[in-house]
Amino acid sequence: MLIHDYIKKFKKFSVIFVPEGTSQRARSIRLSFNNLLLIGLIYTIVIAAFGFYLLSLSGANKFLLPDQKGLTDADRVKVDELNTKMIFLVKELEKLKATNERLKYSLILGDSTLFDSLSRIDDSSGFIDESPFGGDIFFVVKNIFEKLFFQDNNEPFFIKPVNGFISRKFDPDRGHMGNDFVAKPGVPVYASAGGYIIFSDYTVDDGYMVIINHADGYTTIYKHCSLLLKQVRESVEQGELLALTGNTGKKTTGPHLHFEIWKDGKPLDPAKYIINY
Repeated sequence: MLIHDYIKKFKKFSVIFVPEGTSQRARSIRLSFNNLLLIGLIYTIVIAAFGFYLLSLSGANKFLLPDQKGLTDADRVKVDELNTKMIFLVKELEKLKATNERLKYSLILGDSTLFDSLSRIDDSSGFIDESPFGGDIFFVVKNIFEKLFFQDNNEPFFIKPVNGFISRKFDPDRGHMGNDFVAKPGVPVYASAGGYIIFSDYTVDDGYMVIINHADGYTTIYKHCSLLLKQVRESVEQGELLALTGNTGKKTTGPHLHFEIWKDGKPLDPAKYIINY
């Protein structure tokens, strides 16, 4: 009962205004609780409307209130451009990943069994040229040379892959597994020996690169080319045009051809195996 009585008394109360001076007497206004709530609500609405209007005129709403219009046309154009670039970069990344996987697979397959199995394919498959000399005077001379000096030796011999001088030699202790032949961009690159192409594509570090698998476990690698003229799974003869020299890849130091010879997974000094004639 005490609480109920207190609420009844609270429903009606008086507001007394006392002036600062003592010459005027205090005034009182009687208000009910409902009237007080109504006055407070009206006062809040007026203040909110006035404040919003003031912010709109001063431009402060751009800093205090969120942008209700969203992105502008210029922002949408930028977002579309960034989205297009992102899609392009993702595709390029996937392409590079696929290329690296093919490169690893090519190096795994780079043994003599692959080349020997291809050399036993009959003429009806279309891989073997019916001409024993390849239709070129060079192959006639090569055939005679092989019969004279390599009749009892099945190991392949190698020729100079490009017309140029060696600027950096074989140095495996410093991670340089081949010879660098200085040449202008666009100079022809030839197959140092006949074989089967197991890789022909672009890599980030070595640029456009060709890897050829030869008999008896030999593999030759041609790096930093500007243009590749042969594709994977093609058979090439010794001296056949492979690519053009260039300056591609992160690890290049200028226009040149980096040439490597490997035997059973071990690098060899190309200068000891290239026959100059």
